[in-house]
Amino acid sequence: MPNRRELLSGNFAASAAQPRKMYGASYFSNLTLTTHEGRKVRFYDDLIRDKLVAFNMMYVRCEDTCPLTTANLVRVQKLLGERVGRDVFMYSLTLQPHVDKPADLRKYVEAMGVQTGWLFLTGAPEDMLRVRKRLGFTDPNPKVDRRLSSHTGMLRIGNDTYDRWGMAPAMTTPEQIVSTINHFDMSTTRAGARRSAA
Repeated sequence: MPNRRELLSGNFAASAAQPRKMYGASYFSNLTLTTHEGRKVRFYDDLIRDKLVAFNMMYVRCEDTCPLTTANLVRVQKLLGERVGRDVFMYSLTLQPHVDKPADLRKYVEAMGVQTGWLFLTGAPEDMLRVRKRLGFTDPNPKVDRRLSSHTGMLRIGNDTYDRWGMAPAMTTPEQIVSTINHFDMSTTRAGARRSAA
């Protein structure tokens, strides 16, 4: 937003051209995580910077919400098709990094029928906790926040280029999730995709 002096003088074009990001490297940080493929990635620079992203929380030994959510997001991945890993980046973060190693996540990916372009991630427990909190998968009540199931029902969607972030229920219809993702996609090349998903 232009400041008062810029508004009065009418000279705010320069500041409008380069908006300050509320969410960026300083907010998200560049903690090192590991993909289910065993690759090291930097949280902000490699996963978020200049991308349209969708994050959810899960853990391999979850027998209730996580498999249902993952199965629903597999349907989302199918609807998005070739856009996943190219225009839209899907990430699942473990809530049990002390248990879920890359090999465990890889087996889960295979068992759930997840296709390429969607990464499952783990890391040091303190780093995964920080990432979870930065993404807003938290509850102000510490007792509720300690419950793993309280973080598995939402999808955090963001477009880093435009500093736009929001959430959607991860168990709503795949078509509605795609529509929400398209809402965050500001590129003109996706205009046709937005019309077809509406």
